[in-house]
Amino acid sequence: MIDVARNDFLPVVASLPSSLTAVEAFLRLAHLPHVLFLDSNKGFGKLGRYSFVAADPFTWFERDASEGNPLEKLKSQCQLFQTTTRDDMPPFQGGLAGLFGYELGQSLERLPVPRQTDFEIPAVAVGLYDVVLAFDHEKDQAWLISQGFPELEPTARKQRAEERLRHFFERLEHPPRETPAIKNTASTLPASQFDVGLGHVTSNLTAAAYQSMIERAVDYIHAGDVFQVNLSQRLLSPATCSSLDLYLKLRNKNPAPYAGFLNLGDWQICSSSPECFLRVRGRNVESRPIKGTRGRSSSPEADLFTGDELQLSEKDRAENVMIVDLMRNDFSRVCNAESVHVAELCQVETYEHVKHLVSSVKGVLGPGYTPIDLLGVSFPGGSITGAPKIRAMEIIAELEPTARGAYCGSLGYIGFDGQMDSSILIRTITAGGGWWQLPVGGGIVAQSDPVEEYRETWHKARGLLRAVGLG
Repeated sequence: MIDVARNDFLPVVASLPSSLTAVEAFLRLAHLPHVLFLDSNKGFGKLGRYSFVAADPFTWFERDASEGNPLEKLKSQCQLFQTTTRDDMPPFQGGLAGLFGYELGQSLERLPVPRQTDFEIPAVAVGLYDVVLAFDHEKDQAWLISQGFPELEPTARKQRAEERLRHFFERLEHPPRETPAIKNTASTLPASQFDVGLGHVTSNLTAAAYQSMIERAVDYIHAGDVFQVNLSQRLLSPATCSSLDLYLKLRNKNPAPYAGFLNLGDWQICSSSPECFLRVRGRNVESRPIKGTRGRSSSPEADLFTGDELQLSEKDRAENVMIVDLMRNDFSRVCNAESVHVAELCQVETYEHVKHLVSSVKGVLGPGYTPIDLLGVSFPGGSITGAPKIRAMEIIAELEPTARGAYCGSLGYIGFDGQMDSSILIRTITAGGGWWQLPVGGGIVAQSDPVEEYRETWHKARGLLRAVGLG
């Protein structure tokens, strides 16, 4: 018999066995439509405290960039299903969750379209999830939370919440004998790919073309068009295993506080991102932009020196500070002006294969503004565009040969109570059409050396490639 606890308000909640891990729950529910795994690693302190599994949303919404701004419609949906949540549980207890791809930016600003779109990945692919499995790694506790939406009448909503809770318990207790493979049928290799001397891995840019792209960006910087612009190359490999196995390899070898998996149907997002894009708790908002990267050394002494070198680097600090200023400007459009401040500046954070410079910008949402308003003024994140943002995105569209898709977009949630947490989709593989897309890039400033910038993209790629058996 399920022991169900209720408060005066929905949701309906039941405790999960302490022996059930988040990854086990994810695999047991992986056969359900649009399964989502927001997968934090407790080794990253407060950033890795919570993980969430959700599936089978009662509404699924996809939109291409050419179809206009979808945020107003999503905002109205969030307002329709507002509810009270429990303060004694993890912050995501149901709500809007999924992918906001990089090309969503075309719906929010007047921007040129990419020169080439090899893969038709939605600009937005999100669901309204009424059931969430929430894991608190610090307390070693987990709950199954059921909201009862889309029913709005209290009795009907309570009945649906209890039925959905029982449904999910049955799926957890009696999962399919075989985990779905989530495979994709192979398609023809896009003509825009070039050999990079790494087996079946190809890139949409040769080394010379990438370095020429950097030189052109530096010319734009010297001309005063931008202070910084982020440019990337897209690596591509034939899929060698199922998307679920791919994600398990990635999370095992390249853990991160903002890792995640989302099954869109034709596409799967497999991410081991270290970067927080937007977080909302109550009315308090935060972004943690990353700028500045060094590959780690196998020697402990040299590894310590790498962190010191990174923090003392004039170029890397300049990149980081410019993005911090950009985030402050974005926040000031929807936050109380006096509340916007820099809480941390250029701190070194250590990951499996790299070290990063990370800052923290905070503020308080002004009266009448919502998390979706915050998303609208901040998207895409400045750390993966440049500054000024709009001109940087125009240069990206001019210089990069293909659409970015999920890469440099965001994966996350906006709860029915207005809580929010989301990542920047770096260290991310998009699986579909029989291919794995593994884009990598970096921020370009006036001091950038094209050869070194190209080398840095491979530092970032190394962890992804090794994790999935390609490097």
